[in-house]
Amino acid sequence: MELVSDFLQYLPASIVAAGGLTVMMLDGYKARSRTIYTTTMMFLGVALAFATYDLFYAEDQIIFSGMAGAGGTAAFGTFIVVFGTFFTVILTHDYLVGVKHNFPQVYPMIMFCTFGMIVLATATDLVTVFVGLETMSICLYALAGILKDKRLGVESALKYFIMGAFSTGFFLYGISLLYGATGSTSLEVIGAYTDGGLIYWGGVSLLLVAFMFKISAVPFHMWTPDVYTGSPTTITAYMSTAGKTASFVALVLVLDRALPNVSSELTTMFSVIAVMTMVLGNVVAMVQDNVKRMLAYSSIAHVGYLLVGLAAGTVAGYSAVLFYLLAYTFMNVGAFGVVAYYEKNHDVHFNSVESYAGLGYQKPIMGVLLSIFLFSLAGIPISAGFNAKYLVFSAGIEAGLVGLVIVGVLASAASAYYYLRVMVYLYFREGKENVTLMTPKKVYSFSLVFLAVLTLYFGVVPAGVTELIFGFFSEGGIVEALP
Repeated sequence: MELVSDFLQYLPASIVAAGGLTVMMLDGYKARSRTIYTTTMMFLGVALAFATYDLFYAEDQIIFSGMAGAGGTAAFGTFIVVFGTFFTVILTHDYLVGVKHNFPQVYPMIMFCTFGMIVLATATDLVTVFVGLETMSICLYALAGILKDKRLGVESALKYFIMGAFSTGFFLYGISLLYGATGSTSLEVIGAYTDGGLIYWGGVSLLLVAFMFKISAVPFHMWTPDVYTGSPTTITAYMSTAGKTASFVALVLVLDRALPNVSSELTTMFSVIAVMTMVLGNVVAMVQDNVKRMLAYSSIAHVGYLLVGLAAGTVAGYSAVLFYLLAYTFMNVGAFGVVAYYEKNHDVHFNSVESYAGLGYQKPIMGVLLSIFLFSLAGIPISAGFNAKYLVFSAGIEAGLVGLVIVGVLASAASAYYYLRVMVYLYFREGKENVTLMTPKKVYSFSLVFLAVLTLYFGVVPAGVTELIFGFFSEGGIVEALP
């Protein structure tokens, strides 16, 4: 009975896994691609409904004999992952049909990848973290190269696989050292360990190196620009939102539960990495002519902002990181969705900034949507991106990291240059050639409009979700200071 109860608490993940098996069988029996897509959306819709219910009503508890969690942070991470996947699949289907590469195998791969992300975001044991991390990563390697007749796609998948193998080695060695020092892989047991020592710190260091790779922090970011550029655009959105959310939520859980006694010692390390990540991501993004590559370096810069919250090492910092991940999912899936729309009208190389010249007037709705998402990524007020940055920087100020926050604010201000540059070409540059844009399907347009509405809504009314997130950790803090 206890096992049945645990599965009921883990229902979103169970539904996603069942959906993956179902669509894989449909593909094996040569079902139509449309049928496979519809089935995928049905399972994701049900999983999203249960994830939303768990977010508000599930109790924070440990299940599966201490290997996973339900409710609280786990429910929030699950919700973001399933939400991001739901809209990614909508955009991916239309995109792959548009570029004439609608492989049915992509849908079970996304479902299994999402299952791995949920396992990762709900893990309460390092073994579970590893299982989720590798399930997610292996699927992402395949998804990165799904356009196997495109050289850049195959190259990006190979680079991702090779670099991912190195990070896996670091992660496993870190787990083994922590197990040797503490005698357990449970986050709670490791968190109660206070003796320190060389083996313990060696395990912590290797574990964090692996996480820094997964979240694309400098200097472990080398794979990100090439992989994001070579992957199908909507899959890039999936990697940079759902994948990053799962990795960050797992990292927050590790820091909060397994390393609470050493958070102050890690502040300097996170601060240094945050500065390097914010500066490099923004500076290199400024000189990019390829929009996808620019957004790739932009995503690296956003990791730097998130690391400010981790450097704070406080409840306010961790809560701010979770809100940031939610806001980032809205605006980044939306931004890549619009980029995918422009790209599928031509070919996969239609991504230079100059190629956007004059397109803002041809399909005004798409130009406006892209502008909203880019404004939010830049942190302009009344957008979710502004409140997300406000929260992480406020947490940094409260923790005494004034210098780090100043660097973050300056880096964020500098990012406005390359975001606004795209809009300048959309509206204030005349195209060198005539470009005809197809009318997007209604479901595609509605999805992007819905994401834009959420981006603006949480830019104006963030307090409800921030109070919910803050309750996952403790009471008090910066909630009262929210606009």
